[in-house]
Amino acid sequence: MKERIKSWVLVVLILGSLVESYYLIYRLPGSDSAVLSKNLYVKTDNMGPEEKVENLLYPDKMIIHMGGDKHTLFYPSSTFYNLIMNRLKGRGFESFQRRSVQDFDWDKIRSENPGIELSFGAGIPVSLLQRVMQISPDSLFEGESIDRIWIYNIKNDSKAHAVFFSTRGDIVYEAAKADLTVQDVQQHVDFGKNLTLYTAVNGEYYVPEANVPLVEAVMPAGMYTIEQMQSNLFNDAGSTRYIPEKDGSKIYTDSKRSLQVNQEQNWMSYSDPAALPDGDSTPAKDALEAVDFVNRHGGWNGTYRLAATEEGRQDRKVSFQQYYGAYPSGSYPVMSNPQLQYGVIHLELQQGTVSSYERSLLYMDEEKSEKTIVELSGGEVLKQRLAGISSTLRIIDLTPAYLPAQTGEKLQLRPVWRVTLSDGTELTLN
Repeated sequence: MKERIKSWVLVVLILGSLVESYYLIYRLPGSDSAVLSKNLYVKTDNMGPEEKVENLLYPDKMIIHMGGDKHTLFYPSSTFYNLIMNRLKGRGFESFQRRSVQDFDWDKIRSENPGIELSFGAGIPVSLLQRVMQISPDSLFEGESIDRIWIYNIKNDSKAHAVFFSTRGDIVYEAAKADLTVQDVQQHVDFGKNLTLYTAVNGEYYVPEANVPLVEAVMPAGMYTIEQMQSNLFNDAGSTRYIPEKDGSKIYTDSKRSLQVNQEQNWMSYSDPAALPDGDSTPAKDALEAVDFVNRHGGWNGTYRLAATEEGRQDRKVSFQQYYGAYPSGSYPVMSNPQLQYGVIHLELQQGTVSSYERSLLYMDEEKSEKTIVELSGGEVLKQRLAGISSTLRIIDLTPAYLPAQTGEKLQLRPVWRVTLSDGTELTLN
């Protein structure tokens, strides 16, 4: 009898061992997440795909000058914007001549000469611009940053003119050789025919003569977890300790690096003051390092554009602006605001090494968005509202944008006019 009991116990132990082996092989710890739906499953070490810097370099707008003081604007991802940019990327520019910006009558060129003006906001280093345009190496201006490119025709002149504007403000570089004919430029300008006209104001911003239709979107919003960010940013996330702050924010640190999370704003700030600088820093190299850092520490949860590479006293700040929208209607910047910090990624670098990294923990599910068409006011209504603002400070830019608002588990992107003032302040008109 005892032998029979021993045999049964042995059988039970063997079966138990087989079951345990099965779970060890096929059901590793954490593998339960594999059965979650695609909507619920987020990789712990990935907030989005990696991105090439070339895909982050593009103008924030394209101004079409049609002569007779007529103008129109194209925005990223719109039909004609894409068509013109794809053509310009294949054309060569070389033999640059340095000139003073005052050598040109820009008001006359703007109002009388057919042309295409590409605006790059705060500017892009030439060495980066060469990655997306056929700009021949030129020691004269390869160290510059460019905030505008203006390609235009002159009456009775058989060649097209291409001028690159330095962010310094007083210098331009004219390409003596541009692989564009007068007919090429005119064809691009003709794309603006029969579209909404814009009025130039002080040569700085443009006001539409009619209302501008935009998509308003409401979509599900999710949140990246603190555990995900710790996994992304710390070599050993298990070694971090938690420090509560009086303002309600949370700090996680491994004694060298720190991750601060503002739960009201769903905003994270990572700091690595102990990062060893390599001593080699230029605007272009810092921008490339910033892109690489985001690729390695989370990725890109949407469409972004390199917005700025600003040099401080001891560091350089690199910012990426998120855009919403798509072909063929166009995409526009998503603004951050005091109620909800969203739509931007900020990095600071010291001598080529990232020392600070900030971004939102929110993300939106664009595939499940509910869209409606709304109109931003134009014409006299908009001009009167802008006149009231410009009485105190000069307006330097006007562009459609999206103002985000979070309601429960939904994120709303509401179209607004973003008004930028001469002191850098941004206002919204809806």
